[in-house]
Amino acid sequence: MGNRLSKIYTRTGDKGETGLADGRRVAKDHPRVEAMGELDSLNSQLGLLLAELALEAPKSPGLSEIIEVLAPCQHRLFDLGGELAMPDYQALQKHEVQRLEAAIDLWNEELGPLQNFILPGGSRLIAQAHVCRSLARTAERRCQQLNAVEPLRPVGMAYVNRLSDLLFVAARLIARRTQVGEVLWQAVAKP
Repeated sequence: MGNRLSKIYTRTGDKGETGLADGRRVAKDHPRVEAMGELDSLNSQLGLLLAELALEAPKSPGLSEIIEVLAPCQHRLFDLGGELAMPDYQALQKHEVQRLEAAIDLWNEELGPLQNFILPGGSRLIAQAHVCRSLARTAERRCQQLNAVEPLRPVGMAYVNRLSDLLFVAARLIARRTQVGEVLWQAVAKP
């Protein structure tokens, strides 16, 4: 594979526009660029979660499985960002959505039914998984905004939606496998 970036800065975006891979120039706040940016933010935070999980995995071996499931998600998010940058490019496939669904189903069997609302917290790992879940929802909303003006492939929309579900279940599983209590929502006491 040859060099992909020979120069990091080009000065072509200094006036608020950026180039897409198909040669179009769009405003940096265009819905397509917003969606790409949110996917990038999610990918960055997912990288942080994976790094934290790798540090903790020697003490909690059950975390290795979570790493194995989440690590490919970084690559698929990059693929989805590529699809947004190059509208004719199609990398993400339906089997990736099915892979996430299979993990959700498997992990939910271990966790059992949800009895209460859960707040982000309990440990840094659990909270970081919830940060990723929240960012996945934001990325999904940005993709929906773009989809309203420039239709996207349904598989990408489904992937981001399912990824947020997977991250919620992962946060719960991290709590269970590290033996940290989940932070349960407490309603305001009525006077």
